[in-house]
Amino acid sequence: MSYFSIAGLQLDLGMHNNLDVLITKTEQTCKLYPWVNMVVFSELALTGAGKHNIVDDIDALEQALCQLAKRLNIWLVPGSYYQRIENDTLNHLKVINPQGEIVARYNKIYPFLPYEKDVANGDQFVTFDVPDVGTFGVSICYDMWIPETIRALTCLGAEVIIHPTMTGTIDRELELCIARTHAITNQCYFVDINGAGDQGNGQSIIVGPEGDVIYQADRTEQIIAVELDLSRVRRTRERGIHGLGQPLKSFRDNPIEFPQYKQEGAVERESAMFSDLGKLEVPK
Repeated sequence: MSYFSIAGLQLDLGMHNNLDVLITKTEQTCKLYPWVNMVVFSELALTGAGKHNIVDDIDALEQALCQLAKRLNIWLVPGSYYQRIENDTLNHLKVINPQGEIVARYNKIYPFLPYEKDVANGDQFVTFDVPDVGTFGVSICYDMWIPETIRALTCLGAEVIIHPTMTGTIDRELELCIARTHAITNQCYFVDINGAGDQGNGQSIIVGPEGDVIYQADRTEQIIAVELDLSRVRRTRERGIHGLGQPLKSFRDNPIEFPQYKQEGAVERESAMFSDLGKLEVPK
Protein backbone atom coordinates (compact mmCIF):
# COMPACT_ATOMS: atom_id res chain seq x y z
CA MET A 1 0.00 0.00 0.00
CA SER A 2 1.45 3.38 -0.95
CA TYR A 3 -1.44 5.65 0.03
CA PHE A 4 -1.33 7.46 3.38
CA SER A 5 -3.56 10.29 4.61
CA ILE A 6 -2.43 13.10 6.88
CA ALA A 7 -4.39 15.86 8.58
CA GLY A 8 -2.43 18.90 9.71
CA LEU A 9 -4.13 21.01 12.40
CA GLN A 10 -3.41 24.71 11.85
CA LEU A 11 -5.12 26.01 14.97
CA ASP A 12 -5.60 29.36 16.69
CA LEU A 13 -4.40 28.48 20.18
CA GLY A 14 -3.30 30.42 23.24
CA MET A 15 0.05 30.27 25.00
CA HIS A 16 -1.08 27.87 27.70
CA ASN A 17 -2.13 24.26 28.24
CA ASN A 18 -4.10 23.36 25.10
CA LEU A 19 -4.34 19.60 25.61
CA ASP A 20 -8.12 19.44 25.98
CA VAL A 21 -8.68 21.65 22.93
CA LEU A 22 -6.29 19.56 20.84
CA ILE A 23 -7.98 16.32 21.91
CA THR A 24 -11.36 17.75 20.86
CA LYS A 25 -10.00 19.05 17.54
CA THR A 26 -8.40 15.67 16.82
CA GLU A 27 -11.68 13.88 17.53
CA GLN A 28 -13.54 16.31 15.25
CA THR A 29 -10.96 15.78 12.51
CA CYS A 30 -11.28 12.01 12.63
CA LYS A 31 -15.07 12.26 12.58
CA LEU A 32 -15.02 14.61 9.59
CA TYR A 33 -12.28 12.69 7.77
CA PRO A 34 -12.55 9.05 8.91
CA TRP A 35 -9.99 8.05 6.27
CA VAL A 36 -7.16 10.02 7.90
CA ASN A 37 -4.21 7.89 9.05
CA MET A 38 -2.16 10.55 10.85
CA VAL A 39 -2.83 13.82 12.67
CA VAL A 40 -0.07 16.42 13.03
CA PHE A 41 -0.05 19.42 15.41
CA SER A 42 2.14 22.51 14.99
CA GLU A 43 5.28 23.16 17.04
CA LEU A 44 4.60 23.93 20.74
CA ALA A 45 0.85 23.65 20.10
CA LEU A 46 0.28 21.86 23.40
CA THR A 47 1.71 24.53 25.67
CA GLY A 48 2.81 27.59 23.72
CA ALA A 49 6.27 29.11 23.46
CA GLY A 50 8.62 30.04 26.27
CA LYS A 51 10.61 27.97 28.75
CA HIS A 52 8.09 28.90 31.43
CA ASN A 53 5.72 26.51 29.61
CA ILE A 54 7.96 23.52 30.21
CA VAL A 55 5.94 20.34 30.83
CA ASP A 56 6.55 18.92 34.30
CA ASP A 57 4.11 16.00 34.37
CA ILE A 58 5.41 14.20 31.28
CA ASP A 59 3.86 10.85 32.20
CA ALA A 60 0.32 12.26 32.36
CA LEU A 61 0.72 14.09 29.05
CA GLU A 62 2.16 11.08 27.26
CA GLN A 63 -0.58 8.84 28.64
CA ALA A 64 -3.31 11.20 27.40
CA LEU A 65 -1.77 11.43 23.93
CA CYS A 66 -1.17 7.68 23.65
CA GLN A 67 -4.76 6.97 24.70
CA LEU A 68 -6.00 9.44 22.08
CA ALA A 69 -4.03 7.79 19.28
CA LYS A 70 -5.16 4.32 20.31
CA ARG A 71 -8.81 5.27 20.75
CA LEU A 72 -8.96 6.92 17.32
CA ASN A 73 -6.67 4.34 15.68
CA ILE A 74 -4.37 6.98 14.20
CA TRP A 75 -0.73 7.90 14.00
CA LEU A 76 -0.22 11.05 16.07
CA VAL A 77 2.56 13.64 15.85
CA PRO A 78 1.47 16.07 18.58
CA GLY A 79 3.77 18.92 17.66
CA SER A 80 6.39 19.52 20.32
CA TYR A 81 6.79 20.95 23.81
CA TYR A 82 9.58 21.91 26.15
CA GLN A 83 10.75 19.00 28.24
CA ARG A 84 13.52 18.75 30.82
CA ILE A 85 15.83 15.86 29.99
CA GLU A 86 18.56 15.37 32.59
CA ASN A 87 19.88 18.93 33.09
CA ASP A 88 18.78 20.33 29.74
CA THR A 89 15.60 21.86 28.38
CA LEU A 90 14.82 20.54 24.90
CA ASN A 91 12.17 21.19 22.28
CA HIS A 92 10.85 17.64 22.19
CA LEU A 93 8.62 15.78 19.71
CA LYS A 94 7.23 12.28 19.83
CA VAL A 95 5.53 9.98 17.33
CA ILE A 96 2.72 7.69 18.52
CA ASN A 97 1.36 4.75 16.52
CA PRO A 98 -2.28 3.58 16.33
CA GLN A 99 -1.62 1.06 19.11
CA GLY A 100 -0.87 3.96 21.45
CA GLU A 101 2.87 3.28 21.54
CA ILE A 102 5.59 5.92 21.30
CA VAL A 103 7.73 4.75 18.40
CA ALA A 104 10.05 7.75 17.99
CA ARG A 105 11.35 10.68 20.04
CA TYR A 106 13.11 13.68 18.56
CA ASN A 107 14.80 16.73 20.08
CA LYS A 108 15.05 19.83 17.90
CA ILE A 109 18.62 20.01 16.61
CA TYR A 110 18.58 23.73 15.82
CA PRO A 111 16.74 25.81 18.43
CA PHE A 112 15.90 29.25 17.02
CA LEU A 113 18.87 31.03 18.54
CA PRO A 114 19.36 33.67 19.77
CA TYR A 115 15.60 33.96 20.38
CA GLU A 116 14.82 30.46 21.67
CA LYS A 117 17.06 31.06 24.68
CA ASP A 118 18.48 28.42 27.01
CA VAL A 119 17.18 25.53 24.94
CA ALA A 120 19.72 22.78 24.29
CA ASN A 121 20.14 21.21 20.87
CA GLY A 122 19.36 17.60 20.11
CA ASP A 123 21.97 15.49 18.33
CA GLN A 124 20.03 12.62 16.74
CA PHE A 125 18.24 12.48 13.39
CA VAL A 126 15.01 10.50 13.68
CA THR A 127 13.02 8.46 11.18
CA PHE A 128 10.27 5.90 11.72
CA ASP A 129 8.56 3.32 9.55
CA VAL A 130 4.86 3.09 8.88
CA PRO A 131 4.39 -0.63 8.12
CA ASP A 132 3.53 -1.39 4.51
CA VAL A 133 3.67 2.33 3.63
CA GLY A 134 7.16 3.81 3.93
CA THR A 135 9.72 5.72 5.97
CA PHE A 136 9.00 9.11 7.56
CA GLY A 137 11.38 11.66 9.05
CA VAL A 138 10.70 14.35 11.65
CA SER A 139 12.05 17.88 11.86
CA ILE A 140 11.04 21.00 13.83
CA CYS A 141 10.78 24.61 12.64
CA TYR A 142 14.26 26.20 12.40
CA ASP A 143 15.83 22.82 11.56
CA MET A 144 14.66 23.38 7.97
CA TRP A 145 16.91 26.43 7.61
CA ILE A 146 19.95 24.14 7.79
CA PRO A 147 19.68 22.06 4.60
CA GLU A 148 21.90 19.27 5.91
CA THR A 149 19.18 18.27 8.38
CA ILE A 150 16.68 17.25 5.70
CA ARG A 151 19.35 15.65 3.53
CA ALA A 152 20.39 13.56 6.56
CA LEU A 153 16.81 12.32 7.00
CA THR A 154 16.63 11.51 3.29
CA CYS A 155 19.86 9.52 3.53
CA LEU A 156 18.25 7.57 6.37
CA GLY A 157 15.45 6.61 3.98
CA ALA A 158 12.80 9.25 4.65
CA GLU A 159 10.19 9.61 1.91
CA VAL A 160 7.97 12.00 3.88
CA ILE A 161 9.19 14.77 6.18
CA ILE A 162 6.80 15.75 9.00
CA HIS A 163 7.72 19.29 10.02
CA PRO A 164 5.75 21.09 12.78
CA THR A 165 6.60 24.78 13.06
CA MET A 166 5.64 27.91 14.97
CA THR A 167 6.32 30.98 12.86
CA GLY A 168 4.52 34.29 13.25
CA THR A 169 7.09 36.56 11.63
CA ILE A 170 7.60 38.06 8.18
CA ASP A 171 10.03 35.30 7.16
CA ARG A 172 7.18 32.80 6.82
CA GLU A 173 7.17 33.48 3.07
CA LEU A 174 10.82 32.40 2.97
CA GLU A 175 9.97 29.19 4.79
CA LEU A 176 7.47 28.34 2.07
CA CYS A 177 10.32 28.61 -0.44
CA ILE A 178 12.53 26.43 1.75
CA ALA A 179 9.81 23.78 2.09
CA ARG A 180 9.48 23.52 -1.67
CA THR A 181 13.25 23.43 -2.09
CA HIS A 182 13.62 20.54 0.37
CA ALA A 183 10.88 18.59 -1.41
CA ILE A 184 12.54 19.16 -4.78
CA THR A 185 16.17 18.52 -3.86
CA ASN A 186 15.34 15.47 -1.74
CA GLN A 187 12.50 14.22 -3.97
CA CYS A 188 10.16 13.70 -1.01
CA TYR A 189 6.91 14.94 0.49
CA PHE A 190 7.32 17.87 2.87
CA VAL A 191 4.50 18.43 5.38
CA ASP A 192 4.98 21.80 7.11
CA ILE A 193 2.26 22.61 9.68
CA ASN A 194 2.25 26.04 11.33
CA GLY A 195 0.05 27.49 14.07
CA ALA A 196 -2.39 30.39 13.71
CA GLY A 197 -3.37 33.38 15.87
CA ASP A 198 -1.04 33.78 18.84
CA GLN A 199 0.85 30.66 17.78
CA GLY A 200 1.77 31.67 14.23
CA ASN A 201 0.67 33.24 10.98
CA GLY A 202 -0.50 30.02 9.37
CA GLN A 203 0.30 29.38 5.72
CA SER A 204 0.97 25.70 6.34
CA ILE A 205 2.19 23.98 3.21
CA ILE A 206 2.30 20.43 1.89
CA VAL A 207 4.63 19.86 -1.05
CA GLY A 208 4.95 16.88 -3.38
CA PRO A 209 8.19 15.17 -4.45
CA GLU A 210 8.41 17.23 -7.64
CA GLY A 211 8.00 20.53 -5.83
CA ASP A 212 4.29 20.79 -6.53
CA VAL A 213 2.23 22.57 -3.89
CA ILE A 214 -0.46 20.11 -2.88
CA TYR A 215 -2.03 22.62 -0.51
CA GLN A 216 -1.10 25.96 1.03
CA ALA A 217 -3.26 27.38 3.78
CA ASP A 218 -4.05 31.01 4.48
CA ARG A 219 -3.61 32.54 7.95
CA THR A 220 -6.85 31.28 9.50
CA GLU A 221 -7.56 28.16 11.52
CA GLN A 222 -7.85 25.14 9.23
CA ILE A 223 -7.86 21.36 9.21
CA ILE A 224 -5.68 20.32 6.27
CA ALA A 225 -6.44 16.75 5.22
CA VAL A 226 -4.63 15.26 2.22
CA GLU A 227 -3.87 11.84 0.81
CA LEU A 228 -0.26 11.16 -0.16
CA ASP A 229 0.87 8.49 -2.60
CA LEU A 230 4.38 7.35 -1.65
CA SER A 231 4.77 5.55 -4.98
CA ARG A 232 5.19 9.08 -6.41
CA VAL A 233 8.35 9.47 -4.34
CA ARG A 234 9.78 6.18 -5.60
CA ARG A 235 8.83 6.91 -9.20
CA THR A 236 10.23 10.43 -9.07
CA ARG A 237 13.48 9.17 -7.59
CA GLU A 238 13.65 6.53 -10.30
CA ARG A 239 12.80 8.71 -13.33
CA GLY A 240 13.71 12.20 -12.17
CA ILE A 241 11.68 15.33 -11.56
CA HIS A 242 9.40 15.67 -14.60
CA GLY A 243 11.61 12.97 -16.12
CA LEU A 244 14.59 15.34 -15.88
CA GLY A 245 16.78 16.10 -12.85
CA GLN A 246 17.73 13.17 -10.59
CA PRO A 247 19.46 15.00 -7.71
CA LEU A 248 19.62 12.10 -5.25
CA LYS A 249 21.33 9.84 -7.79
CA SER A 250 23.76 12.63 -8.65
CA PHE A 251 24.52 13.16 -4.97
CA ARG A 252 25.07 9.42 -4.53
CA ASP A 253 27.23 8.88 -7.60
CA ASN A 254 29.56 11.89 -7.51
CA PRO A 255 32.71 10.96 -5.53
CA ILE A 256 33.43 14.54 -4.45
CA GLU A 257 34.29 15.09 -0.79
CA PHE A 258 32.63 18.19 0.55
CA PRO A 259 35.20 20.02 2.71
CA GLN A 260 32.66 20.71 5.45
CA TYR A 261 32.07 16.96 5.89
CA LYS A 262 35.65 15.68 6.00
CA GLN A 263 36.46 13.82 9.19
CA GLU A 264 39.56 15.86 9.88
CA GLY A 265 38.47 19.34 10.88
CA ALA A 266 34.84 18.76 9.86
CA VAL A 267 33.24 22.18 9.41
CA GLU A 268 36.23 24.44 9.86
CA ARG A 269 34.65 26.42 12.67
CA GLU A 270 37.75 28.55 13.09
CA SER A 271 38.04 29.43 9.42
CA ALA A 272 37.99 33.07 8.38
CA MET A 273 34.50 32.75 6.92
CA PHE A 274 33.01 31.49 10.17
CA SER A 275 34.98 33.73 12.50
CA ASP A 276 34.04 36.81 10.47
CA LEU A 277 30.34 36.15 11.03
CA GLY A 278 30.46 37.48 14.58
CA LYS A 279 28.45 36.28 17.58
CA LEU A 280 25.06 34.61 17.35
CA GLU A 281 23.05 37.32 19.10
CA VAL A 282 20.02 39.53 18.65
CA PRO A 283 20.91 42.32 16.16
CA LYS A 284 21.47 45.73 17.69
